[in-house]
Amino acid sequence: MGRDKADIPWPGPESSTLAARTAALLASVCPVAVEVGPGHTALPRAIEGQPGAGPLAAAVAGFEHLAGGGWAGPVLLVATDLPRLTVGLLRWLAGHPGDGSVVPLSGGRVQPLCARYSPADMRVAARLVADGQRAMNRLLDAIDATLVPEELWSGPAGGADCIVDADTPRDLRRLSES
Repeated sequence: MGRDKADIPWPGPESSTLAARTAALLASVCPVAVEVGPGHTALPRAIEGQPGAGPLAAAVAGFEHLAGGGWAGPVLLVATDLPRLTVGLLRWLAGHPGDGSVVPLSGGRVQPLCARYSPADMRVAARLVADGQRAMNRLLDAIDATLVPEELWSGPAGGADCIVDADTPRDLRRLSES
């Protein structure tokens, strides 16, 4: 992308950047929300033990911050590069029946960076990070998450494109135009 995705401007009444938009959506759904990283938003922030160590380490840092503040429930893990993310999807994830981890599928692919994780599975993630693992797929290999096909979550979420990430300037243009 050539710059930090969190600082990319994004139009909309609730935000000025992708990070601000994501923070506003999470804050509207979650009783407690935290940003992992240097502090692009007004959310409380968690700092990774080794910044840049990958999404699994970032997820663990966020979970440990929440747990240290007394949070004992599941966590929503959301990347900031989902410009079409909706409150509907976040509410659907948060309210999904059961206590386990829930990971949407989009286009047949797992979306581990827009998912709900149980505290037990986040403890598995912490052990994986301690063992040097960095990828979210390692966590998915180690837990029994409910993988939910697109047709089951996209209606309540407001459409399947709400989970499409922006990895390139071309992606951003396409997502802002449609």
